[in-house]
Amino acid sequence: MPRSHPRSAFTLIELLVVIAIIAILIGLLLPAVQKVRGAMARLKCSNNLKQQSLAMHAHAAAIGWFPPAYEAQGTLPGWAWGTLILPYLEQDNIYQGMNAAKSTFGNGVTTAMPANVPGSLSQTMLSVYRCPSEVVEPLNPDRHLHATSNYRAVSGPSTTLYFYADQDIGGVCYQNSRTKIVDIRDGSSNTVVIGECAYDKKKGWLAAIWVGMTGMYQSSSIRISDVMWPVDEAAARINGPAPQAFGSRHHGGAMFGFADGSVRMFRDTMDPNAVRWVAGRNDGVLVPFYD
Repeated sequence: MPRSHPRSAFTLIELLVVIAIIAILIGLLLPAVQKVRGAMARLKCSNNLKQQSLAMHAHAAAIGWFPPAYEAQGTLPGWAWGTLILPYLEQDNIYQGMNAAKSTFGNGVTTAMPANVPGSLSQTMLSVYRCPSEVVEPLNPDRHLHATSNYRAVSGPSTTLYFYADQDIGGVCYQNSRTKIVDIRDGSSNTVVIGECAYDKKKGWLAAIWVGMTGMYQSSSIRISDVMWPVDEAAARINGPAPQAFGSRHHGGAMFGFADGSVRMFRDTMDPNAVRWVAGRNDGVLVPFYD
């Protein structure tokens, strides 16, 4: 009787070798794929900030000054810079739909909710205000369910502990500000106007919203972090532990938009004092590096 060739066993061994090789290749490729995805996310995020910064310039050209962080009386809610530049981001339909030019955010209520906005348009998710690396839901669960934004105005290099209406704390955008290009004496290429902010409930990071400052929070504090924050000693540490720290889910740092329309990444190893100096528009200190 002729002997059978052990072909099935040999084939099984070959299959196992092929599977092992594929597993090794996948293991080698995954980090490269993740790096590519991370690079693409940073590129899209940078483009978001570029569009926002250029829209601020368009606002300054049309109105005469950079948009304020938000417009409001005292502690009342107010439309934010994110709303005020909508016409320059090809989102004029939303701007007109909210009647932002002729009304106040919330129409006089103490705390503005989506129901206080025509058509609840403040819940519109706009990709230009979302970092692609972010994982939070489109509606910010910690800011009254208005649409989430991962970008916040940098109001200045302040160390103030209390809120004062209309306080100029040294930056380009703050409550009811009217900052013109000529007012940025440190130079527009040396002054930040927008920074990234991520959502991570475990770290206490609550990101932001684009529509406006919502007013009083639980009748005890005012939520200016909805739309702006100063770069104080704590918040100046990129990806630091402060609740309002500027940061992101990008590896190693966060993106910032400058008054000249440029965008740069600040590493989380950057000296916090350097971050503070670039937040001021006329402090006379120029920072020659950004890493």
